[in-house]
Amino acid sequence: MPTFTDLAAAAYCPRQLYYRRRDDDPGPPDDVAAVRALAFRYPELLAPETSLADEPVAVTPTQYRSNLGSARARLDCWEGLVDPADRDVLLEGKDCRGVAHKLLAEPPRPVVVSPGRPPERGVWEPQSVRATAAAKALAWERQQSVETAVVEYPAHGVVRRLRLTTARKAAYRRALRTVRSMDGPPPRLDDARCAACDYRTECGAKTASLRSRLGL
Repeated sequence: MPTFTDLAAAAYCPRQLYYRRRDDDPGPPDDVAAVRALAFRYPELLAPETSLADEPVAVTPTQYRSNLGSARARLDCWEGLVDPADRDVLLEGKDCRGVAHKLLAEPPRPVVVSPGRPPERGVWEPQSVRATAAAKALAWERQQSVETAVVEYPAHGVVRRLRLTTARKAAYRRALRTVRSMDGPPPRLDDARCAACDYRTECGAKTASLRSRLGL
């Protein structure tokens, strides 16, 4: 059965997922775990007496606390994020399975904690697909509707709540079809995502800049 991680990877780059599966990817490195741990320490990190100098935060302490303070003031689920009903929960859905980093109780919704940076608005598609997969698996287990999820970017102190819109559900279904149908290396993307990929040399993706491609 596909995992939430498989679906998120397929949404980002199906070819990267192929290489990870082939190489039996061992999972995220230690620095990812360190960033995700921040999501369980928000009250401590908000306290002015706490030094952020040695923490794996990606913005200045002032900006970090401003971002967290904005989330605390804006979100109705803040207390649940600080003290979740459960954490690192394995969810078994009808079509996929995986770990929700937090579970909120009322209403029930999963939380995905991302080690990366957030977009200006909303969430990146891989995290959207992963959150949708977690929500659907939670709904299957509880036999009740789950229409919202939360994505946290704790290195930046940013928390985004999302609704399971028609577009998000469609992206989830596309990723699911991609994973299920994969029996060989998918086509290369040859776009900006390739420059940061660990498999770019083996894949042979062209990572030249747009300027060079235009002959400028």
